[in-house]
Amino acid sequence: MVSDRVPVIYSDRFLAHETGAGHPERPERLTATVAHLRSQPWRNQLDWRSPTTLEERSPLPWIVACHSHHYLETVYQLSERGGGLLDPDTPCSPASYDVALLAVNAWLDGIDLLLQQEVSAAFALTRPPGHHALATHGMGFCLFGNAAIAARYALAQGLTKVAIVDWDVHHGNGTQALIDHQPAIAYVSLHQSPAYPGTGSVTETGLYDNVCNLPLPPGSDGQDYRQCFKQSVLPFLQSWQPQLLIVSAGYDAAAADPLANMRLQPADYGDLTRQLRSLQVPILFGLEGGYDLTALAASVAETIAACLEPLP
Repeated sequence: MVSDRVPVIYSDRFLAHETGAGHPERPERLTATVAHLRSQPWRNQLDWRSPTTLEERSPLPWIVACHSHHYLETVYQLSERGGGLLDPDTPCSPASYDVALLAVNAWLDGIDLLLQQEVSAAFALTRPPGHHALATHGMGFCLFGNAAIAARYALAQGLTKVAIVDWDVHHGNGTQALIDHQPAIAYVSLHQSPAYPGTGSVTETGLYDNVCNLPLPPGSDGQDYRQCFKQSVLPFLQSWQPQLLIVSAGYDAAAADPLANMRLQPADYGDLTRQLRSLQVPILFGLEGGYDLTALAASVAETIAACLEPLP
């Protein structure tokens, strides 16, 4: 029985990943979003869930399905030594290793809720983000590839086809690299081009034609995204026929975002969510980017509000 509630998987522990003064990927991204969600008229339809603790479930077996043991040890040792940089943009603080593990557990919890058919949508409100993380190193604010790890986990629970939709403004080079050799996982990315990290060409299609990159020019707005969804994203997914969707829900294509040059408004994310829900498959949304606090909070709220509507 699918409920009319949306689980939001969140922990204050995610605030302990410290990135330093002036870094755009900061704890306030979550506190602002949580406060905004708790002010909504539909707030009583939110099912706040704490992620499974590291004592209850170690996510390490699922992480090492995507990342090397050496990289995992690198992140652990860097945190143990008091922190440092994985790359010039990607800091690691004393708590970052454990926080990143807990974030993975939150995404896995979302998969569990969907597979138990308790809900048709769930939202993992986590940090650090993950879609730039490669098998052997972190980059672009990202430590572990949450979306790719969650997709591998879903397959291990008995699904045969999973798709990841990435609407973050930056191409998820890490996610693509972690899944392009996986015939049961599809990856679709809409992203600004040119932009960081410089990947995501339409010619990158994966080893099994399971990758669909849709680069969009700077200045693209909600109408451009809706048209791209209708003409490219939905047909690709309909042909793929996934049993479950994972959305790398970055909100840095917002017009107010300081790190990109797109023109989406918060309501546009509600429209994109409705289009994905029309596929009638369970959807896990997991937070990636989004660095203007007001736009981020409003956009997450629009996504969740669309999930509270009756299925089309």
